[in-house]
Amino acid sequence: MLMDAFWQHPVVEMTGYYTVVLLCLLVAMAMFEVVTRYKNWEEIQKGNVAVALATGGKIIGICNVFRYSIEHHATLLATIGWGMFGFVLLIIAYLLFEFVTPRLDVDKEIAKGNMAVGFISFAISLGLSFVIGSTIP
Repeated sequence: MLMDAFWQHPVVEMTGYYTVVLLCLLVAMAMFEVVTRYKNWEEIQKGNVAVALATGGKIIGICNVFRYSIEHHATLLATIGWGMFGFVLLIIAYLLFEFVTPRLDVDKEIAKGNMAVGFISFAISLGLSFVIGSTIP
C-alpha cells in the first residue's frame, strides 16, 4: 500500500512522464538527424539559424504531441505509443514538405542557412503537432 501511494504521488508521476518524454525526445531527435542530410547540432554550433529554427520546431512539435498524449492517456505505455506514433507522423510531414516542393531542395536550403525555409519547417512541425495531438484518442 505504501508503494502504491508512492507511485501515485503527483511528483513521482510527473517525474516519470518527464523522464520518459525526455528519452523519447532524444530518440526522436536522433531519428531526425538520420532523415536530414545536414548535421543538426554541427550546423547549430556554427550559428546556422535556419537549422536552429527547423530543429526547434521539431523539438516543440514532438513535445506538443506528447503533451496531448499525456493528457489523454492514463498509462505511461499508452502515452509513449501515441506520442511516438505522432512523432512518426511529423517525420512523414517533413518528408512530404520535401516532396511537394520539387523546385526547392528543403534540406539543402536549410543547410545553406535559408531562414525562410527554416521558418516554414518550424511552422509545419509546430502547426501539425497541434493537429496530430488533437486527434490522439
